[in-house]
Amino acid sequence: MKFLTLLEVGDLTGLVVIIVVIIILVALFISFIVTLFVKLIYESKNDQKFSKKQFIQTMVICLLVCGLISGYVCGGI
Repeated sequence: MKFLTLLEVGDLTGLVVIIVVIIILVALFISFIVTLFVKLIYESKNDQKFSKKQFIQTMVICLLVCGLISGYVCGGI
């Protein structure tokens, strides 16, 4: 007997969309917190300002790392 996955059981599209949206929101929140932490460290060591471009680049890099981690966790080995 074959094992059925969650998507093969029925029309659970809404559940899958909700899970994906939750993963995206958590990744955005974590990326924002990490970026603020990096900004505080950067501005405390130097007298330079953390520009908006640097903020966006740091946040995108954190989002990519969060995406890789969540893909590894959700996708399995």
